[in-house]
Amino acid sequence: ENKMEQRFQIGDAVLTVSLPAELDHPNAEEISQEIDQILQGQYIRGIVFDFAQTTFMDSSGIGMIMGRYKALGMRADSIRAIRVSSRIESILKLSRKHKVMKICSRKDQEDGKGEDYGADK
Repeated sequence: ENKMEQRFQIGDAVLTVSLPAELDHPNAEEISQEIDQILQGQYIRGIVFDFAQTTFMDSSGIGMIMGRYKALGMRADSIRAIRVSSRIESILKLSRKHKVMKICSRKDQEDGKGEDYGADK
């Protein structure tokens, strides 16, 4: 089975990335390269990082997100994180990532607050 196809979904020029359980340096590097290939190949206006499976993230995961934000021209609302556990959410907030991207926690998602991309415009 194709791991890449399962990890990436594109709809309406928005790329959704299903992140692995451990977003460590090797994984972050691999995903960065894969996303960059996709960005070179077609127009993508936004990236949604899906943290549903993710239990661990270190600074390389943060770097991977920020690098992709820069690759999209650092536009407001160009990246967001969804289905984030409270632990990952606190890492994102500690590194001040909530300033550059919308973060929807797993709880928000269940409450129906985690709306579709762009629905809150």
